[in-house]
Amino acid sequence: MAYIAARQPVVTGISSDGEPSDAELSAIEREMPVVLAEVELLDAQIMTLDRTPTEVDARRLRRAHRRVLAARRDLANCPAGRTGGAA
Repeated sequence: MAYIAARQPVVTGISSDGEPSDAELSAIEREMPVVLAEVELLDAQIMTLDRTPTEVDARRLRRAHRRVLAARRDLANCPAGRTGGAA
C-alpha cells in the first residue's frame, strides 16, 4: 500500500499550547465593545418576540441599535494597534 504524503508545508500553523496568541487576544479586546452591544441588541429583540412591543420596548431597541452602530464606528475608526481607552 502506498502512502500519500503532502509535499507542501501545512497552510495553517497549529499552536503548540492551543492558547490564543497576544495578537488574537488584543483583537478580541478591540472587538469586545461591539460584541457586548450586539448582545444587548439581541436581548432587546428577544424580549419582544412573544408580545407586542410597547413604546418602552421600541426605545430599548432603538437605543441598543444605536449602541451597536456607535461601537462598530469606533472599531472602524480605531487604529489596529490601539486598544482604545483614554490616552
